[in-house]
Amino acid sequence: MSRSTVTVDDRLAAYLDDTNRPESQVQTRLREDTGQMSNGGMQIGANQGSFMAFLIGLVGARNALEIGTFTGYSALSVASALPAGGKLVCCDVSVEWTNIGRKAWSQAGVADRIELKIGPAAVTLDALIADGQVGRFDFAFIDADKENYDRYYEQCLVLVRKGGLIAVDNMLWDGAVADLTDQSVSTTAIRALNLKLRGDPRVDFCLIPVGDGIALARPL
Repeated sequence: MSRSTVTVDDRLAAYLDDTNRPESQVQTRLREDTGQMSNGGMQIGANQGSFMAFLIGLVGARNALEIGTFTGYSALSVASALPAGGKLVCCDVSVEWTNIGRKAWSQAGVADRIELKIGPAAVTLDALIADGQVGRFDFAFIDADKENYDRYYEQCLVLVRKGGLIAVDNMLWDGAVADLTDQSVSTTAIRALNLKLRGDPRVDFCLIPVGDGIALARPL
């Protein structure tokens, strides 16, 4: 049985961009401006943003979580897909980077849908749990420090309702997960979480090669 998949080169990536859900002008400007930054590779691509917006509609999400916001492109994609009255709680430690996002969210008219919490995400998530937010959220996106991925996953399992969706980014880690000689902290943390998700009876799980790999976990 063939294990081959299509290689997404620049030509095919451009086709995907042209064929998928179109970006808004604000999304395009934010993505391109962030791409000029030295750490611009941290943001998700347009295709992944389109996919996440699709997922929001698929699960009928009204309340969403984001762990790791950076300059706000993924948050903009999610918030724009939420229905009227929907809310996205974003967790990040950087005022500087998220201020870039705040400006774009305002320009896109979705700032009122986003609640930004500055501080360690694990602390913020524990506070939400203590505040009685258990099972309140329909969707969570984890894209932060990899060594804490397992902790964020466990917290999201408490906060996301059964039948909702937890999406975890960078789960292929540019192919490093398949290189067993790579025993770096981030790679081993991602590799361990993939194995945990595969065998976790609490969720239905699928790992897909969108962007840098997205693990999808549906609480049962």
